[in-house]
Amino acid sequence: MIKTPQELKYTASHEWIRQEADGSLTVGITDFAQEALGDIVFIEFPQVGRVAEAGEAVAVVESVKAASDIYAPVAGEIVAVNDSLRDAWEGLNQDAFAAWLFRMKPANAGELAGLLDAAAYAASAEASK
Repeated sequence: MIKTPQELKYTASHEWIRQEADGSLTVGITDFAQEALGDIVFIEFPQVGRVAEAGEAVAVVESVKAASDIYAPVAGEIVAVNDSLRDAWEGLNQDAFAAWLFRMKPANAGELAGLLDAAAYAASAEASK
């Protein structure tokens, strides 16, 4: 069973998105993604201040198995990265939903409507197994 917290939004490329009270978005990789990757050995974070298009690769997570691009779920500006993961990548394997990667300010909050809800993401992830 794939862990998919109901309050989050998701992408087909296995990012989770939480909208914060200030309108910013917190982004991480799903439990499905971290399990598929295996033990994380390095994270290349996006540059704070970078403006990204929806679907643009902005970060990389490397594991013992592979490297995987992390995509911006919507267009916007990267406003923070999770510095606590810089030297403690294993936090991503311990709890993918607690170990966010970056925060962004969306250019258009309406784009959130195009993201997957938990049920749609779970169905998509199950189908890709």
